[in-house]
Amino acid sequence: MVRLTVDLVAKSINHKNRKEESLAQYLRKITHLNLSDKNIDTIDDLSLCRNLNVLYLYDNQIRQIHNLCFASNLTHLYLQNNCISCIENLTSLKKLEKLYLGGNYITVVEGLETLEELRELHVESQRLPLGEKLLFDPRTLHSLAKSLSVLNISNNNIDELGELALLENISHLIAVDNQLHHVKLWSLIQIRLK
Repeated sequence: MVRLTVDLVAKSINHKNRKEESLAQYLRKITHLNLSDKNIDTIDDLSLCRNLNVLYLYDNQIRQIHNLCFASNLTHLYLQNNCISCIENLTSLKKLEKLYLGGNYITVVEGLETLEELRELHVESQRLPLGEKLLFDPRTLHSLAKSLSVLNISNNNIDELGELALLENISHLIAVDNQLHHVKLWSLIQIRLK
């Protein structure tokens, strides 16, 4: 497997060592980094990339979210189609606005209590155990109640939406391909009107 290191970043950005700028100086300036589909399984110390705004790590083999505490400027994080089973270690990402976690192994949406700027959360198509549905930690829902405007929960065996009524600013709820056979009309109306 592949570890996400500063060396891997240097190889992927095609930085030619110039006399006027070292690799470390260049890494400090990077705002966008695309390391998708690189077979990465572990995130190492990337603290030199402290000005990252957007990080693409989708289509890898990442099992755990960690070593991102340096990325206090991160606004967009793309972690779709990895092997992540737990949402964790995101507390220092205070500016995070968009989080993409679709296609992982997450069973509970949790650990987002400190992300007060989060506007979009995409957790569609989790690879859930047979018969299981995606669950939501009430603390996380409560903390996202005022900020979240887009929520994608499609294809997660969800059978009711009542608990999502807590989300005051939802403008786009995407919940296709679930088990919503007997959804109470008032629940949908409440969610759409808020």
